[in-house]
Amino acid sequence: MADTPSTYRILGVDPGTNILGYAILEVNGQELKPVDLGVVYLQQFEEHPERLKRIFERLTSIISQYGPRYLAIEAPFYGKNPQSMLKLGRAQGVAMAAAITKGLEVVEYSPKKIKQSVTGNGNASKEQVAAMLQSTLKADLEGQYLDATDALAAAVCHYYQSRSLFGGSGKAVKGWEGFMKNNPDRVK
Repeated sequence: MADTPSTYRILGVDPGTNILGYAILEVNGQELKPVDLGVVYLQQFEEHPERLKRIFERLTSIISQYGPRYLAIEAPFYGKNPQSMLKLGRAQGVAMAAAITKGLEVVEYSPKKIKQSVTGNGNASKEQVAAMLQSTLKADLEGQYLDATDALAAAVCHYYQSRSLFGGSGKAVKGWEGFMKNNPDRVK
């Protein structure tokens, strides 16, 4: 795939210490296509550092294979169990470190922001998110783990958030002059 301003890939990650979801979304202009999505199973590793090492290794391998430009990752949300939140934060940090070492731009989104971007409802269920992705992307997501579809949702959220009325190229611009410069094909 040629990486041009209008054609690029986004790695979406739903961090976890038991199951981590990942997805590669290819953007070609306004066309979105899931290239790969799945999960990394981590339960077989008893020690937390082993799980973190596996996250780092698997994500660097995925990045090398698909060459994404961005990592869109779900940010940890408030939880009742501080120990679980600490472990989840570490998983997110390791995923971010894998992306940074491979030169990706890293962006975080709250679970509510991701759901809002994909479904229009920040309180949507994981199943509703998956169904909306299947409909929007016209992709068969049946049988996919919800962790994988959540990762795909993070990537789609980044695509939506990086495009604005004034910056259709995904770049921030100031005013109409910047918009016209970055979008000559949209000016009549």
